[in-house]
Amino acid sequence: MKKFMWVALSLMMAAGLILSGCGSSGEQKKLKEIVIAEPVHLIAYLPLYAAIDKGYFKEEGLNVKVMTATGGAHVTSVVSGDAWGDIGGPESNQIANAGSKDPITSVVNVVNRANVYLMANPELKLKDDSKKSLAAFMKGKTIAAGRYGGSPNLLTRWLLMDLGLNPEKDVKLEEPADAAAVVSLVSQGKADMANGAEPQINDGIKKGAWGEPFYGFPSLGDYAYSVISVKQSTIKKDPETVQKFVNAMLKGLKLVNGNKTEAFNVLKKEFPTASEESLKASMDRAYKDNLWSKDGIITPEAVAKPMDVVRKTGIYTKGYQYDKLVNMSFVKKASK
Repeated sequence: MKKFMWVALSLMMAAGLILSGCGSSGEQKKLKEIVIAEPVHLIAYLPLYAAIDKGYFKEEGLNVKVMTATGGAHVTSVVSGDAWGDIGGPESNQIANAGSKDPITSVVNVVNRANVYLMANPELKLKDDSKKSLAAFMKGKTIAAGRYGGSPNLLTRWLLMDLGLNPEKDVKLEEPADAAAVVSLVSQGKADMANGAEPQINDGIKKGAWGEPFYGFPSLGDYAYSVISVKQSTIKKDPETVQKFVNAMLKGLKLVNGNKTEAFNVLKKEFPTASEESLKASMDRAYKDNLWSKDGIITPEAVAKPMDVVRKTGIYTKGYQYDKLVNMSFVKKASK
């Protein structure tokens, strides 16, 4: 009798383990797989990383992963279907949308400042921050400007033109596809100046390639620099998933803007090889420059600025319609 009871108990325990395993598997299956393509791994994308790390997406039933797709591939990854969405500038989406039957639409703001800075070889000294001095300082220099067509490159070209300089004649632009290459170009003496963002800025300072930025594009004010965007067909066919994603992103933005300690903890996990000192300096710069959107809203004025940059630099001159490029219904619904 005892032997029978032991066997029965063993069978019940085994069945329980199997059921438990099935339950766990079932929970995993409930999570919808989402891939977000990023053009480069940046500290600016911290709200996205925080939403992943803190489980905000999983609370919404989503399993979000990030893949780095350089050279503009973050947009084409969405077009091809390799990624559900991307994080980047709305102007890049507009360029890709030309002639498309399934345009990419931005649904939530992340980085609401132009997250690009200009740094120079420490031996070079800028007289003052007037336009005249800035033009004289940059004229004749070799500038590591990043990939042609990328936001850092276009902003640099836009500034040169705003200063009365010809980007093709008055300076020499080095345009590597890999954004990280700008540090080595300056440190090796192949460029006098470079553009970049964190963690590149402090990486270059640490290596002695340059000093503190002599110009910061965040000074342009509200600027839709990095937004989350998806295909129009995704919005039409699966608005529930888009809403869940936006809900979680807003929580990520709230954490980064409101809890510096937790945000820094996430940052350290995301950039484990960077020194704590460099990461702290990066965060200080981000907060000082009001880098992150507070509410996820992408305003018409914030979109107009990057669109003006691509128009003036000549890379895209066909115009755009804000209501087709941006859809704020999910942010507004989440905020109610």
